[in-house]
Amino acid sequence: MRIAVLGGGNGSFAAAGDLALAGHEVRMWRRDKAAVAAHCKAGGSILVKDFAGCHEAKPALLTPDIEAAVHQAELILCPVPATAQADIAKLLAPHLADGQVVFLPPGTFGSLLFAKTAHAAGNRAAVAYAETGTLPWLTRKHGAFETAITVRAKRLPTGVFPLARKEPALALLRAVFPGVIEDCGDALSGALMNAGPIIHPPLIIMNAGPLQHFERWDIHKEGTQPAIRRVTDTLDKERIAVREALGYAPPHFPLANHYAAAGEEWMYGRGSHDRLTDSGDWREHIVLTEHRYMVEDTRFGLSFLISVASLLGVATPLARAFLSIGSAVCGEDFMMSGRTLGSLGLGHLDRRALTQFLRVGFA
Repeated sequence: MRIAVLGGGNGSFAAAGDLALAGHEVRMWRRDKAAVAAHCKAGGSILVKDFAGCHEAKPALLTPDIEAAVHQAELILCPVPATAQADIAKLLAPHLADGQVVFLPPGTFGSLLFAKTAHAAGNRAAVAYAETGTLPWLTRKHGAFETAITVRAKRLPTGVFPLARKEPALALLRAVFPGVIEDCGDALSGALMNAGPIIHPPLIIMNAGPLQHFERWDIHKEGTQPAIRRVTDTLDKERIAVREALGYAPPHFPLANHYAAAGEEWMYGRGSHDRLTDSGDWREHIVLTEHRYMVEDTRFGLSFLISVASLLGVATPLARAFLSIGSAVCGEDFMMSGRTLGSLGLGHLDRRALTQFLRVGFA
């Protein structure tokens, strides 16, 4: 399959390397022309490391030209932070074509942002936009052109915008990620599967002292203590309450299953948290005001969750508390600068109108 991978971070390198090894024709786009030139000069390969060893992957194309990357691509995969989505959506909008699927793992409702940007640019191509609850890989780059994959996802609950294009979109995604993609309905359902805004705000905010004291700190190991886990589970109940208020059926993929040794399997399967911490790849230097756990998952993820909850009259005291603390830490009103139904242009819709829009899109 022809796949365009957008971005140059951890998720994008894992995607390009892993999918090239699976036999797909992968075109990798980065806006950084110097980085693309350096990669091409180094041979254009990606070294993929996993439990089975080291593997050399060779994307078919490395380019700073987004039109060249996505031309005739069946799948456009954009595993970048939500903070980068708006700029990429503008660059991508003129080049989308009928039948393509844009996949955001995860999305923070970026599926709507990409669709809206294309529509505003005058592009009326029949494109499906899909998003899921996490990256298909627990991964970190170990070098400029080297990626380490600790775990591959076992289950990816995926929603599609507009819902009317769900079946062909999921069929294509299942061909790329066999046995992993699960239908969770529309794109808002997919957005409310996002684990980042549940796991990361408590970890980065409740570990603020150690993060500013120690040069390197693993918030997933030393930073994941019983008190923080209880808070995370309670925050997750707010997310699930929003899903239930919208009428979405289980499974809701409660984050508690990520840590559990028994019960329903979570997105990364059994033992993934231990493998994550054992890898050492998440022992890192974190700048509170700059790290994506703050500027993406707290600012964007929690503001979005709160805005949806407000539409439904669902209480989200913990989400609001962490958003307020994050705002204080960064000296910025995250509810104003974050991502909400209002900032996405949907603030005028009631629940029924929103459901209809999610089904048919801009038609």
